[in-house]
Amino acid sequence: MNLGVLASHEGTTLQALLDACSDGRIQGRVAVVVSNNGDSGALRRARAAGVAAVHLSAKTHADPAALDAAIRGALVTAGVDVVFLAGYMKKLGPLVLEAFEGRILNTHPALLPSFKGWHAVRDALSYGVKVTGCTVHVATLEVDHGPILAQRAVDVLPGDTEETLHERIKEVERALYVHTIRQIVERGSVL
Repeated sequence: MNLGVLASHEGTTLQALLDACSDGRIQGRVAVVVSNNGDSGALRRARAAGVAAVHLSAKTHADPAALDAAIRGALVTAGVDVVFLAGYMKKLGPLVLEAFEGRILNTHPALLPSFKGWHAVRDALSYGVKVTGCTVHVATLEVDHGPILAQRAVDVLPGDTEETLHERIKEVERALYVHTIRQIVERGSVL
């Protein structure tokens, strides 16, 4: 199975996927990495692993429709079967969502449907929850709304800051994403 990854930052989740493909835990390969950040660690990690690394953003395509088409084109050209959002901090356009409908997964640092959006960890701390976690779900047009595939809980500890809690969630999130992707590859479909 060919995997496409969209990432915005350092690419630690991408690295977990690359490692799992390399050591045989996932019987697939990362075919392309697309980032909206030309200096992202994700692109550096992709290049180091010999994976196609593509920067596509408002800097490369000022028109949102052209950017959407370019992202879809990069994924289609790479023969991607399933798309994984790994810390991708942009909304997907309708062309990508349509081309890969039901085959785009996202990981979110909260137990959906609670704390949707870009500031889930901060929101969980502000609300005072004692348990939060992470969710792997199918991405849809509505942010953090698609069918839930897997979740894992993470305790909120006394004295946790947004940074300390988020780091613990990310560790669990990477393992959950690899586990979920392995299951998808083994059965040959997302659902």
